Amino acid sequence: MDTQGPATPERGFHLVRSFIAGGVAGCCAKATIAPLDRVKILLQAHNHHYKHLGVFSTLCAVPKKEGYLGLYKGNGAMMIRIFPYGAIQFMAFDQYEKLIKEKLGISEHIHTLMAGSMAGITAVICTYPLDVVRARLAFQVKGEHKYTGIIHAFKTIYTKEGGYLGFYRGLMPTVVGIAPYSGVSFFTFSTLKTIGLAQAPSLLGTPSLDNPEVLVLKTHVSFVYGGLAGAIAQTISYPFDVTRRRMQLGAALPDADKCLTMVQTLKYVYGHHGIRRGLYRGLSLNYIRCIPSQAMAFATYEFMKQLLHLN
Repeated sequence: MDTQGPATPERGFHLVRSFIAGGVAGCCAKATIAPLDRVKILLQAHNHHYKHLGVFSTLCAVPKKEGYLGLYKGNGAMMIRIFPYGAIQFMAFDQYEKLIKEKLGISEHIHTLMAGSMAGITAVICTYPLDVVRARLAFQVKGEHKYTGIIHAFKTIYTKEGGYLGFYRGLMPTVVGIAPYSGVSFFTFSTLKTIGLAQAPSLLGTPSLDNPEVLVLKTHVSFVYGGLAGAIAQTISYPFDVTRRRMQLGAALPDADKCLTMVQTLKYVYGHHGIRRGLYRGLSLNYIRCIPSQAMAFATYEFMKQLLHLN
């Protein structure tokens, strides 16, 4: 009887610590790539000021036209979104993984893939309105501001684009894209971690700070594995990311009426721009941003787990 008593508050405290660890990991990851995120949005949506430029040309052109702070436009909304996103994603992954493994008895590789996909979907649904606002702010260029800030963007979208539904434009391709991305990302990192610690524990592993009996990856190894996980996952899901961005930008684009659904948008982008310059436009930039981002996210989360006694 007594053994059940302390379990609930202890479990609740564990969830809070996992939430904090995930949030910190997400913020650290995104803070390193904010300028690249801005450029990616401009290229994906074919902003008329930069549509003829490449990745690095745009990185140079934005500061000239908008100042260096232009590279961080929309960053405030991103950081407000990314803490709960990272927190929910990592916390949900831990919980889904335990649930699927213990309750359903599914094999290790499959339950990791499923838990990662479900965690990504959960985080996206919970934070999607903030992502829409961030995309709108980042798409603006100096002298052509439709929104004056985060609050004004929320009010304008709500008033002019169908209330709450305006904040969930492009949700379906986002969910379709995040499921394989998040699933493959967690699966790849988890698999590499398991194999690495089993095959070369002394070379790749080190005793955990909070529990010396538990072997964890060395920090630089977590960086490498996280980067590989991000690169593989991004290749699979990128066309859905392009579709999502165009749908999110909605009325901010002149051809918005042709991109009302996920299928319409995919067809439009493919028909007008093809595969390389349409569905995979900006992918080189995404590799540059997703590899350090995922490397930082996984490495930070692994470290935070030790710091907050989650091992």
